[in-house]
Amino acid sequence: MATQPKTYTYRDLEGFPEDHFRREIIDGELIVTAAPATRHQRVVTRLVHRLASHCEVHGGEVFPAPTDVYFSDVNVVEPDVLYVGPQSLEKVEERFVRSAPDLVVEVSSPSTRRLELTRKRELYERFGVPEYWFVDLDADRVEVYRLEGERFGPPVLFGMGDTLEPPPIGGFRLAVEDLLG
Repeated sequence: MATQPKTYTYRDLEGFPEDHFRREIIDGELIVTAAPATRHQRVVTRLVHRLASHCEVHGGEVFPAPTDVYFSDVNVVEPDVLYVGPQSLEKVEERFVRSAPDLVVEVSSPSTRRLELTRKRELYERFGVPEYWFVDLDADRVEVYRLEGERFGPPVLFGMGDTLEPPPIGGFRLAVEDLLG
């Protein structure tokens, strides 16, 4: 007789030790990944710095991982970077951001690429994240997915020489080469 796999919840996440592993739950499945490489972290740091400077002037908040986004008890993820606009600050709670941030960013790692481009992208779409960036370090580009109704449209690709101007963050501009270094 086959046993049913365990369905993990947010309460299970709270019970794990703080050991520098990223633990996320998608549809009740526990996903564990190791700490990312230094280039990955440089890109995250650059983006957080630029968004934080924008937030100081225009409002809103930016959070790097590990910050949980709680979509439901069985759907809790830690994007590399998330932005919550000034009109959505009620989503920021003490332990996590509840519901869809205005922007979610995942920076590629060899071990997480497939997860980020399939399951996490589908999760962000399902829960109504207005804009999702996949920063592809192998291709030196940013794939931008924007919600069109209830679905993401085809990705818009931004490479070196292009400038990102996300609609959810009015007035914010970032050259791709400044992000990627």
